Amino acid sequence: MIRKLIMGALVTAITLSGWVASSVFANEEWQWPTVYTMSNETDGNAVLAFRQHGDTLVPAGSFPTGGKGSGGGLGNQGALAFSNDGDALLVVNPGSHDISVFEINGRHLKLVDRVPSGGTSPISIATHEDYVYVLNAGGQGNIAGFELTQHNKLKPIAGSIQPLSGANTAPAQISFNLSGDTLVVTEKATQIIDTYAVDEDGVASAPVSQRSNGQTPFGFSFTPRGVLVVSEAFGGTPNASAVSSYSLRDGQLTVRSGSVSTTQTAACWIVITKNGKFAYASNTGSNNISSYRVRSAGRLTLQEAVATPTGAGPIDMALNRNSRFLYVLNAGARSIEVFQVNRANGHLTQVTGVSGLPNGANGLVAR
Repeated sequence: MIRKLIMGALVTAITLSGWVASSVFANEEWQWPTVYTMSNETDGNAVLAFRQHGDTLVPAGSFPTGGKGSGGGLGNQGALAFSNDGDALLVVNPGSHDISVFEINGRHLKLVDRVPSGGTSPISIATHEDYVYVLNAGGQGNIAGFELTQHNKLKPIAGSIQPLSGANTAPAQISFNLSGDTLVVTEKATQIIDTYAVDEDGVASAPVSQRSNGQTPFGFSFTPRGVLVVSEAFGGTPNASAVSSYSLRDGQLTVRSGSVSTTQTAACWIVITKNGKFAYASNTGSNNISSYRVRSAGRLTLQEAVATPTGAGPIDMALNRNSRFLYVLNAGARSIEVFQVNRANGHLTQVTGVSGLPNGANGLVAR
């Protein structure tokens, strides 16, 4: 019951190079993507929207959330999330400790709800069917659950607030597994991955805390077969970052590929193509993207010896719904870069993005 979203944007000049959709799109239903981030500004958070036109990303509006941002990095993945049906957009407001819900009406967003996050400094949102969970990084840290009603209002789920593994865990992301019966949370400071069983009423259990295979587990994503792929920043040690994959069953993690090196620095964010063949890790410390082939049983192989260059400080990434385009939010360059994805080999080809985002812009989703 959650609805689509279209986020706003202010942003500066971009150039059009006139790329025309190639014949690979001719035999399938195609709609140019829309991309969303949030300004994360302390005097008022806003959703920023962009639309893809040919090989150029262009601004498409700015929509205030009614809450406040933090003004800086959040060490997170998943600050924005679509509802299960794609008709609503949910956004964290880390500076005012609440969550905003937008309905998507054509190219516009309508703010329909704003509620306390159940903790302080919310940084990541997960959705499955009508259930929404938020990860709060402030104080002791916790997770809190909500039901998204048919009117796109958030209703707290009684008994859903659960702790992390302890205090000062520096959590990064929360997400449901594909079936929606388990939540996963990464903790950067403790080297722990938490899992929470979720019952049919949307109530999360106490956490089951398990050691990450590698150091500083950060962003993660699931393959279409339910394999969990996690980036490992290794504390920012130069050229030491890696990516691990796990099977997840009954809340228990089993390593499939252990710490496959990116050969780069501070791998923090992960996305996986819709066909499940390729995974991408953004290396914040070395300003590039590592590409992985996802093989049978979720095993990982580094695709290219030379990582794909990006602007300064790549953090969040997003693929549009059919994985034709990969979008990269560069914190240092204050830009969103755009890459075309070759579905056959996973190769990335850069096209035209946008620059001039606010300092501290955070989160990225695409459709």
